[in-house]
Amino acid sequence: MHSNMSNPRLSVISPAHDEQDNVLPLIEEIHDALADLEGGFEVIVIDDGSNDDTRNRLLAAATSRPWLRIIAMTQTPAGRGNGQSAAFHAGIESARGELIALMDADLQNDPADLPAMVALLDAQGADFVQGDRSRNRRDNIVRKASSFVGRFFRRMILADTIRDTGCSLRVMKAEIGRALPLEFKGMHRFIPVTARQLGYTVIETSVNHRPRVAGDAKYGVWNRAIPGLIDCFAVRWMRSRRRPTTYHCHTDDIDHE
Repeated sequence: MHSNMSNPRLSVISPAHDEQDNVLPLIEEIHDALADLEGGFEVIVIDDGSNDDTRNRLLAAATSRPWLRIIAMTQTPAGRGNGQSAAFHAGIESARGELIALMDADLQNDPADLPAMVALLDAQGADFVQGDRSRNRRDNIVRKASSFVGRFFRRMILADTIRDTGCSLRVMKAEIGRALPLEFKGMHRFIPVTARQLGYTVIETSVNHRPRVAGDAKYGVWNRAIPGLIDCFAVRWMRSRRRPTTYHCHTDDIDHE
């Protein structure tokens, strides 16, 4: 069920940088998982400065898949992309769904988890469902230690109790996605805590985690640790400076004769 393409229930957004061997299996897995979703779905894949055949394979696939949309980031540094935060921002700005799902393009997130996440959001009356891979990961001791330290500092600096904030698999109301300051580098790591800071209800659920079988990992332990710590202080600063922007236009209530 992927009709009503102008206003689907769910927009699935996935950035891809040099993922030529993963993007076609990804879109087929998403389709299979969401084929029966009430209200329909769309898939938005963002080509973030790929140097391989990622974009060409996606464009060819889109000719026979009306639910698939391809976005290409511009002004990317030579040989690199603008990063996940910028790519998610572009995808969210283009999304037409009532709900937005975010996920990686490397097939480590499992699209089969999406229907249950949407159902949980509806059943709990929540605004945001965050995936938690911790039960299903088989990390080495170094990665486990770095994850523990990262959670400790996020809790201390931001009062962030999300267990697996590094999991990109999440479903949220579209209004949350559009309120996130994802034009700033690294903000994708702080999406759940920012949603809570904005007053939304965030719940967590266990999701699958799969090993990467193609392509190269874009992040490691060391290129996340120090930048992540610095970003914690930046997010705390933004929290202290944020002000409500809701308003009511009184002239809308005037009955003009």
